[in-house]
Amino acid sequence: MSKLNKDILFLIFEEIYDDSKSLFSCLMVNRPWCETVIPILWRNPWCYDINYKNKNYLFIIIASYLCDDIKVFLTRQGIQLPSFSHQSLLFDYLSFCRSININTMNIISSIGSSLAYNQFILQQEFYGLFMKKFPGLKYLDMKSIKHQIFYFSEARLRLNSLCELICDTSIDSSYFYGLAWLCQYIQRLIIINVDPNDYHGVAELIGVQKNLKYFEWKDDHYIYAPGPDRDSYKEILLALEKNANIITHLNIYFIFISRTSPNVFPKFLKLKTLITGFGFSFSKEQLKMCVYRELEIFKIDYYDLKAASIIIENSGGRLKKIFLGSSYELDDYISDFDDDSLIFIRRVYENCLSIEHLSLVFPPSEQHFDEFEKLLKTCQNLKSLLLVIYMNEVEIEEEILFENGEELLKILIKSAPINLREIRFLYDVKFSLESLEEFLEKWRGRPALSIFTCRSIYKEENYVRLINKYKDNRIIKDFRCESFDNVVNENFKM
Repeated sequence: MSKLNKDILFLIFEEIYDDSKSLFSCLMVNRPWCETVIPILWRNPWCYDINYKNKNYLFIIIASYLCDDIKVFLTRQGIQLPSFSHQSLLFDYLSFCRSININTMNIISSIGSSLAYNQFILQQEFYGLFMKKFPGLKYLDMKSIKHQIFYFSEARLRLNSLCELICDTSIDSSYFYGLAWLCQYIQRLIIINVDPNDYHGVAELIGVQKNLKYFEWKDDHYIYAPGPDRDSYKEILLALEKNANIITHLNIYFIFISRTSPNVFPKFLKLKTLITGFGFSFSKEQLKMCVYRELEIFKIDYYDLKAASIIIENSGGRLKKIFLGSSYELDDYISDFDDDSLIFIRRVYENCLSIEHLSLVFPPSEQHFDEFEKLLKTCQNLKSLLLVIYMNEVEIEEEILFENGEELLKILIKSAPINLREIRFLYDVKFSLESLEEFLEKWRGRPALSIFTCRSIYKEENYVRLINKYKDNRIIKDFRCESFDNVVNENFKM
């Protein structure tokens, strides 16, 4: 029975893996709970919301594993180590660990010494320990790494099992060649492009992978560094092409245009997630070649509405999430905004009957409101909406904003699907006190609604009083005035 109880506890704790506060609390309940939680916490001890420099528990535990000769050597270097021995530990903590975070290791090593040279030596000894003690390495965040850990004698055994790698392009190519030699079964690869000068090593690492499911590339620079054929990203894309038949999640945002993209993107036939910007790289004919029948999550910039409509039309009807990113300054990018937004709405309700989370941006015309209402009536699985009502005018009278809001609320009351739980509103729409109260009163009997907005008007006393009234009646789950970034961030929750 005790074995069964531990198994059940383990399954429960696995469900709250990301909730560090709850997991740490479980340590204090009793010994069986503690024994069950410790392996979960130590699988990736660097991922929790901890101030590692001020709370030096990890440093003390890791340093206690060092052999006496190494401790003596490090102490002579002026590095301060804890005094207790390995035998005083209650658990063999490192035997549970399957991850390394280089940034956290840099912070922890600074506890032993403030000198850069001493920190480097201490880190080297710690990484040597990890290669000996870890049963296998599943996760490695090696941004800013200075140590060639693949040269440790046990590195082949540990790195061969690596499933997730996060890195940046500031690392010397030789390091990527070393990883390519040892790590060929990475499933999740995230690359931050901070130095666009040399992609040879990164491309080699990508190209040798045999089980790559998730790939993410993020440009974090503004340096234009074209290759010999004036395509900065050609080498990366051609390496990715070797994995096109197995990649299911692709997240790529290039700052500059890539001429190779239209040749490679149509080959990712098994995509379930696509997060990208097509921009000006693709012609209409090239976009029609991008057919993703298994696509479930699609995120694209708001100014790519034309491209988005084509991708949606050629999808297999499985789309559940469609997000439009960026700042929604539409007049700077979209010349045919009215027509493009209208077509986008139509393509959604014609092809996405399973859609649950959706971003829409459109002007408050009668035709657009009519199409929006058709979408609500057709897409009955909708759970959350981001609605951007945009008028391409410098100054808009407040009366117009209230009229937009009133019309929008009428449509939502009349046609919103029963599953709708969350609505986010942006830009040229406001709700008068009367319209909002009428809407909330008519929402009575439906599931409680969460509302996001970034307009400060709803912080005024009369609005707060109204909102609290309907919170008390459980018609509103929450009504939040947040920053613009939080409202557009699909991962930001109440």
